[in-house]
Amino acid sequence: MDMAAKVLELVDVSKVYRSVEQGAPIEILKGLNLSVAPGESLAIIGPSGSGKSTLLNIMGTLDQPTSGLVKLDGQDLSRSGEFELARTRNEKIGFIFQMHHLLPHCTVLENVLVPTLANSDKSGRKEAEARGWQLLQRVGLGERLNHFPGQISGGERQRVAVVRALINQPKLLLADEPTGALDRAAAHELSKLLVELNREQQLTLIVVTHALDLAERMGRILELRDGHLVTLSPRHPLTPSSSP
Repeated sequence: MDMAAKVLELVDVSKVYRSVEQGAPIEILKGLNLSVAPGESLAIIGPSGSGKSTLLNIMGTLDQPTSGLVKLDGQDLSRSGEFELARTRNEKIGFIFQMHHLLPHCTVLENVLVPTLANSDKSGRKEAEARGWQLLQRVGLGERLNHFPGQISGGERQRVAVVRALINQPKLLLADEPTGALDRAAAHELSKLLVELNREQQLTLIVVTHALDLAERMGRILELRDGHLVTLSPRHPLTPSSSP
């Protein structure tokens, strides 16, 4: 893998929390180093409470490391203020969570366009609406544009959330347990969709998951173990014993 170009880079990233009860610091992440190339797909697995979501939030600038650097497209995000970080999240990073977080009183298309509302340019809004329509067609929701979240299935709502995450054409797509709230069939379809979008649009995709079938679809699998990232060898397929 050519790492000359790096969409995301973590340099000696640590995260420490202080226990309210014990008063002693708890180091969740311990000097992590990671480079992610453009178009790469990556799964992060590990036990509950190991810090996977914390790590993803740091990658997406929703949280800050206690020490170390996070670089997006070579830019050191620790030097950015809150306004600049918010703009970076909106323009360069797409988020998918276990729960879709759709607005119940907005239609499917209106939900998809929420991240574009900061754009005051009329031509830009029209382009975003056309892109939203095309993406909804791509994920099989072309007939659901004017439906409300309560009128579509759980799998369809999560596909809407995927399109919303892609509407601003981000460089990096972060997914935190994206199939965790879905039944088996819907989870399989969403996993397949994420892989296809990664390939078609050359999205850089990072997934935190307990679902082994989703993890095994990614190009690289890392396990977060005792605060460290461990690369799992492709010669040793995942088994239930290597991830809960």
